[in-house]
Amino acid sequence: MTARAVSEATFEQEVLQNEKAVLVDFWAEWCGPCRAVSPILDQIATEHSDKLDIVKLNVDENPGLAMKYQITAIPAMKVFKGGEVVRTVIGAKPKPILEQDLAEFIG
Repeated sequence: MTARAVSEATFEQEVLQNEKAVLVDFWAEWCGPCRAVSPILDQIATEHSDKLDIVKLNVDENPGLAMKYQITAIPAMKVFKGGEVVRTVIGAKPKPILEQDLAEFIG
């Protein structure tokens, strides 16, 4: 299972109105660390799909959302629950570290 893409058009329905916790991966095509973390997020999405949805948001294609959520460095991952940001993770990290950061949502 791979993380699906969201856009400004689908963000509210896919993320803010989702009953599950949703990790939004803010990324861009030109970002090497973003490409490095993407397969790790896909693994976590597959292993924990019952508890956590993972979606990708291209900051170049959706600058309004990047600005709204104050994305100044990528990769940036924000976990939303009930329409609110409840956790922010900045930078590419190995899977065990990411799983620690997300433990309360996938445990």
